[in-house]
Amino acid sequence: MQVMVRYFAGHRDITGQREETIELPDGATVGSLWDALTARYPRLEPYRRRLLFAVNEEYGTPETELHNGDEIAFIPPVSGGRSQAAGAA
Repeated sequence: MQVMVRYFAGHRDITGQREETIELPDGATVGSLWDALTARYPRLEPYRRRLLFAVNEEYGTPETELHNGDEIAFIPPVSGGRSQAAGAA
């Protein structure tokens, strides 16, 4: 089966692209897709424990089973900016 992976923020920087189509065996899960991606892009590995997963724009888990044509987004952690109080001198 083929799925579309969308990359955001640091993931986009690491992969050098906004999206790509990935070929997976039937029965693949979000977790097995992440394993395949970290094998291809080892610099993604440190994000493993700090991800949100979306399949077809709905939150999922590493156990979520994928189907042909699914769109998957691995959402990296987002750091906030400095608050006004922290920036005041």
